[in-house]
Amino acid sequence: MCGIFAYIGEGRDATKAVFNGLKRLDYRGYDSWGISIVEKGEIKTQKYIGEINRKLLTLGRSRSAIGHTRWATNGTVTQINAHPHTSSDKSYVLAHNGIVENFTKLKSFLSKKGYKFISDTDTEVILRLIEYEYRNEKDFIISVQNAFNKLDGRNTIIILKKEGEVIAVRNGSPLVVGISEKNNDVYFSSDTLSFSQYVDKTITLENGQMAICNDKLTIINTKDNNEVTVNYDVNTIKGQEYSKDGFRHFMIKEIHEEPQIIEKVMLQSKKNILKLANKIKNSTTVYCIGSGTAGAAAFQSAYYLRTFGGINAIALIGAEAKDYFHLFKKSDLIIALSQSGETADTLEVIEFAKKVGVCIASYVNMPGSLMTKISDYKFMANAGPEICVMSTKVFVSQIVWGYLLSKVVQGKFYDGLSNLRKTKTAVSKLLKDKILDKKLDKIATKLSYEKDLFLLAKGQNLQIIREGMIKLVEGGYIHAHAIPAGDLKHYAITLMEPGKYLISVISDDENKTDTMNAINEVKARGASVIGISVFPDKIYDEYIQVANLGETSAILNIIPLQLLAYKIAVLKGNNVDKPRNIAKSVTVK
Repeated sequence: MCGIFAYIGEGRDATKAVFNGLKRLDYRGYDSWGISIVEKGEIKTQKYIGEINRKLLTLGRSRSAIGHTRWATNGTVTQINAHPHTSSDKSYVLAHNGIVENFTKLKSFLSKKGYKFISDTDTEVILRLIEYEYRNEKDFIISVQNAFNKLDGRNTIIILKKEGEVIAVRNGSPLVVGISEKNNDVYFSSDTLSFSQYVDKTITLENGQMAICNDKLTIINTKDNNEVTVNYDVNTIKGQEYSKDGFRHFMIKEIHEEPQIIEKVMLQSKKNILKLANKIKNSTTVYCIGSGTAGAAAFQSAYYLRTFGGINAIALIGAEAKDYFHLFKKSDLIIALSQSGETADTLEVIEFAKKVGVCIASYVNMPGSLMTKISDYKFMANAGPEICVMSTKVFVSQIVWGYLLSKVVQGKFYDGLSNLRKTKTAVSKLLKDKILDKKLDKIATKLSYEKDLFLLAKGQNLQIIREGMIKLVEGGYIHAHAIPAGDLKHYAITLMEPGKYLISVISDDENKTDTMNAINEVKARGASVIGISVFPDKIYDEYIQVANLGETSAILNIIPLQLLAYKIAVLKGNNVDKPRNIAKSVTVK
């Protein structure tokens, strides 16, 4: 969840390099931030609560520095709890991404040994544990290894010593090394995009690997202390910049990129997608897995595989999949969806599945991710940087890919491409519709005062309203509830009354009649209905017209919901690109 960044070299001022790197990582958490540098043989640190602010930074120039942007897990949001944390003798500082699951036990052990704690974080336990190990071992590198190997959970740490040396260790939470050949500069970061414009090649640290850098970069295994032969990846995303391109927020910019995103999915290698389709047809069960927005995409993809491919496809939420572990077989296939490719809940599932021989496919947007590396079938969204914490264009990419994959399984690849071309045109037209834009402004104004909103759909639109619900919760801070149309009468009908609003999404398909029956039940109780549909009806209090795209209608129908959530967030004065309390890359459980 948190973001780690470090720089060591001669080509840049380390203080500015780390600050700018943290600005590119603050989507991973913006509760607090901090930077430590080496200046004249001493470590100097500044830490602050809230978003990263250049005006607060007064540290001088340096050759080496580390920084951290925090999403709070253990310990409240305070300056003391912010990273980096300082050793007792002030000879080094440490920043951390992850959760030490056994930190209570370790803290109790260290307290009995006389160690004092000034923060509430599990991170400080790592620091004191290294001090304890060093007291007995006297070799700092081995002390770090010994301490790190005692940590339970997914953790990555980075250390800056007063001599200017940077040490980083990974287990689970992501860490990438970037190298500039021109200046021999070395970068460390939680993602490649944060330093992509400065480096020529990258190394993605594997779990259990330690990087040590001063005059040269060395990578070793923490278990046996043996040096690792480095495999470099050429930086293929150099030049990708973070820019709003004239839009007010990244979110609205990224929504407007969705026609191009559909086109990119259509350009996926037919050969590669055919290979996966053949594997799907020969698998006993196909599990589509994701978390949050990617979870909704996983459910939508499973729907497409069942509907068009005739596949026994089951969708699972990453954190809730453990009760399926004993059912996984070698003849099964998992399709994992993730923006970052580092989603801890999803990784835990596929790491277990790999051990029992399950085949893994993944669809990821972030290059060099762990999920991609451990997959048998690797697919990249190539959607470009998605800066807004709320995912929009990557969600569209995921469900478009899921649809196309199902058509390949069905044996109708070119039919799928033809339908997606029509979808791309319809999405582009919808985004340019000024009348719709004004209508959404009007609806957003009404809904921005609501504490509770309801959404209703069936069939291909069920996961679309679920994703609409997620966006309203994330951006509008509204309690939203997605209701399957057929289930309305079994429980949620009790909440329908005058003054309540329900958004319904209806396509011209076999589920139209059932959905309209549910809407009539809502209207009979006095609630107001906003209809997103291909056909008008006097039952709607507000009507948003969308094109009739048949089996790809759901892809188009998410657009008004994304726009509505965006407009509500703006009207309420919320931080659109960085909603409170959440982070984009959820690398902790």
